[in-house]
Amino acid sequence: MVFSSLTFLFCFLPLLLLLSFLAQAKYQNAILFVASILFYAWGEPKYVFLMLLSILGNYILARVMDHYHARKKLSKAILFLTIVLNLSLLFVFKYLNFFLQILNQFFSLSFRPLEIALPIGISFYTFQIISYVVDVYRGEVPVQKNLLTLGTYVALFPQLIAGPVVRYSTIEKQLKKRSITLKKLTEGVKRFIVGLGKKVIIANNMAMIADTIFNAEGVTNFSFLILLIAILAYTFQIYFDFSGYSDMAIGLGKMFGFEFLENFDYPYISTSITEFWHRWHISLSTWFRDYVYIPLGGNRCSKPRWIFNTFVVWILTGLWHGASWNFLLWGLYFFVLLIFEKLFFHKVLEKLPSFVSWMYAFFFINLGWLIFRGNGLQATVTLLFNLLTLKQGNGVADFVHYYYLWNYVPYFLPAILFSFPVVKWASKKIKGELLKTWIENISCLIILGICIVFLIQNRYNPFLYFRF
Repeated sequence: MVFSSLTFLFCFLPLLLLLSFLAQAKYQNAILFVASILFYAWGEPKYVFLMLLSILGNYILARVMDHYHARKKLSKAILFLTIVLNLSLLFVFKYLNFFLQILNQFFSLSFRPLEIALPIGISFYTFQIISYVVDVYRGEVPVQKNLLTLGTYVALFPQLIAGPVVRYSTIEKQLKKRSITLKKLTEGVKRFIVGLGKKVIIANNMAMIADTIFNAEGVTNFSFLILLIAILAYTFQIYFDFSGYSDMAIGLGKMFGFEFLENFDYPYISTSITEFWHRWHISLSTWFRDYVYIPLGGNRCSKPRWIFNTFVVWILTGLWHGASWNFLLWGLYFFVLLIFEKLFFHKVLEKLPSFVSWMYAFFFINLGWLIFRGNGLQATVTLLFNLLTLKQGNGVADFVHYYYLWNYVPYFLPAILFSFPVVKWASKKIKGELLKTWIENISCLIILGICIVFLIQNRYNPFLYFRF
């Protein structure tokens, strides 16, 4: 089940909200936990048991680790064991076949790939569990002695499938006590509708363009402008797909009394690659910072060690998104850009006009998404080379690109417009809270109506981050 489905919008969510409003506060976690398990089981019935096993195992190990907290060596050993077990599950389901492929390629072996599917959301809930046990070890949060409460945190359906990565410390108090009010419900519904509009109206249509072009036979020989349209479409698709899901998750969380942290802050207005990664997928960036980069030494060390720490973070960031050479190359790509910026280019960027700095950042961000999207390493390298050297078979332009521009202008325009904080700027210009509320309500009703029409028509509706 996905948020952008009629089943979720008109069956699952209304019934769960009604049940939550009618139930006593002490039953809220139980209701949410059962609902989250049903939500996950809708698409991944057999892997529900994997998640339940993970919850139970981490609950027990965290309790044991906390019990022996005074014995530092023992508690540290338990922490290490817990992290290894969590990462081992992630490795088997997400990376083992890629590892076997590497062994076959480089050592002429003949391992057969295992026929195992990737459990949806396993990267997100694994990282959440690891952050919980590490914070318990550090003494930053108390160990959770209620198994149902911990299970609710891990399985919480708004952010279970595609994030954001919600830390236990963020919602620890809300898991114990929270209120479901009409104000929070209203704010949550509005935020959810905004995310739904991003996903259904913009991201899905951008996906149709990007997939049609990139999946076409002989794509490496397409004209420069056709490929440029495809790259821009994918750039907007991945942003509105993921930020839309994050908005829906934040809105749903608010409906049920939770306050999740923001996950995106208009990343395409960035004037440097460094700034981009402060604005994009904030929950993942800060997770790697706090649980990998800083423990390795961060930047409070020698320059070679700092470069190594950054390298580790970006290789892991690439691998987190998927087990393929494209994602490794993508992680390495941003590692090189960030090191180059911080060592040599940051002073130049500060002196450049902001528009020039923005053009620089947006250009390299788009190239990064081309690597990220690539269908295999060889095809990606060929496509990059042809694009940058203008060696496409049909030259700079052909008549096909006019079709895509003409037919999808209605979707490109809002994609460009809402990549910038236009709504935030316009909201500040509106005087009077009543007028602002009416505009918000009418806009949300229009967006919801358009989304329902699109969903009834069974339009293209993929979710990119489900596979991560």
